[in-house]
Amino acid sequence: MAEAKLIKTSLKAGIWEGVLTLSDPDAEAPEIQVTHRDQPIAGHTLIEIPERAGLYAFQFFIPSDLINDGVETFLFTNRETGEPLGSCVVLAGDSVSDDVRAEIDLMRAELDMLKRAFRRHCIETDAV
Repeated sequence: MAEAKLIKTSLKAGIWEGVLTLSDPDAEAPEIQVTHRDQPIAGHTLIEIPERAGLYAFQFFIPSDLINDGVETFLFTNRETGEPLGSCVVLAGDSVSDDVRAEIDLMRAELDMLKRAFRRHCIETDAV
């Protein structure tokens, strides 16, 4: 399976944009899952860039009802493998000055994802 990497290019008008690159240009792009607090979120697109093999344009439309005071973290993962591809952190309200809170929220979300992946691995390999 080709290694995939999602790189942010911009955030404008509530749309997070990035480029997905594959280590093998002939490989098929993974299906990207976007989650917020472990809940899947719709509203994203992945479109192959015709003139560049192995590159895809990714757009995620941040739902306005999920923007609140504090830190909101959206994780982008490979739906099949659970591999993290990237994230989007939105700070709003009084906590904007507390960048550390954004990092902690991101680490918590990634730790939760790793715990789920480890548990799934243990079940699949009968290592429980």
